[in-house]
Amino acid sequence: MVSAETKSVIARAKQIYDTQLRTDLEMKHMDRFVAIEPDSGEHFVADTFDAAVKLARAKHPTKLSHTIHIGHAAAFHIGIMCQ
Repeated sequence: MVSAETKSVIARAKQIYDTQLRTDLEMKHMDRFVAIEPDSGEHFVADTFDAAVKLARAKHPTKLSHTIHIGHAAAFHIGIMCQ
């Protein structure tokens, strides 16, 4: 179960992405990952999910961040493609 604090971090980070970051990040960093720390509004772009999280934690070790796969509806896709 996701805590109320985590839900708040996710909602605020998504809002920052949608209102402030989406256009620029999707033009310059499509398919990379961005970790957003919503209290500061700082964001950290990297080639992998883990690298983005590590950048955010290095700068804000006691804060939660939310990581988004730039240009995608979900950070990860699970399943197979049948052709």
